[in-house]
Amino acid sequence: MRITFWGVRGSIPTPGRDTAEIGGNTSCVEVRVGKLVLVLDGGTGLRLLGQKLLKEMPLTAHIFFSHVHWDHIQGFPFFAPAFLGGNTIHLYGGNDVSRTLEETLAGQMDYPSFPVDLSQMGATMTFRDLREGQLVKLDDGEGYEVTVRTTRGNHPNGVWVYRVDHRGKSVVYATDTEHYAIVDPKLLAISKNAEVLIYDSQYTPEEYAGSGAGGPKTGWGHSTFEEGVKIAKGASVNKLLLYHHDPNQSDAAVRDKERRAKELFPNALAAYEGLTIEL
Repeated sequence: MRITFWGVRGSIPTPGRDTAEIGGNTSCVEVRVGKLVLVLDGGTGLRLLGQKLLKEMPLTAHIFFSHVHWDHIQGFPFFAPAFLGGNTIHLYGGNDVSRTLEETLAGQMDYPSFPVDLSQMGATMTFRDLREGQLVKLDDGEGYEVTVRTTRGNHPNGVWVYRVDHRGKSVVYATDTEHYAIVDPKLLAISKNAEVLIYDSQYTPEEYAGSGAGGPKTGWGHSTFEEGVKIAKGASVNKLLLYHHDPNQSDAAVRDKERRAKELFPNALAAYEGLTIEL
């Protein structure tokens, strides 16, 4: 299993000199298992991933969306393989609000917001709305099974947490979820003994509490590195990846967040564009 980060920012893309090291693209993580291409979220990082995948056509890819806020779907209209015949794109997500995943992705491409609509994309696409606890089984192309399990996180309009398992290795993707007064029992259960936990660490504890500028972030649907450490320790996770960095955090601020996390959990790391982890 190979995990590659193509977008690690939250809320809005943040290009510029102060964010060039960590990267300014929004949420997108590629998981490769044998011949299987699995993608977690379709933020602006999906455009860059699509450029790489053009070299591997004809392509079959499975894209799992945590939810449909802009920073998680905005890259899809720029995902080049979806425009080319001969490719097959399977798309998964929850029907959490008023529309299905297909209707939501089509909606962001409606006139006058975008010049091409979803029906004009050339690839074969299938849409699958998931339910909580559902197990999706995929084939790695070499006779081994990959399973993707779901649970709900805590975010306005809903969010899905995914766990990908293959031959005894696992990665949990828990973005855009807010902690409770106690460790979220659903996150604790789905993260049990995972090799890698990718966790929403958008804020520092001070930013979340509102002790600095901007006021408290309670109810905004995001968490802190301290809460990620609690889950990592409680679930016996091997590696904690801090993810979905706040757009106001410079590279230096993210590195300081990483330093503080390492003091509590030495195997913590701030995710950055281009980071690859082999399991």
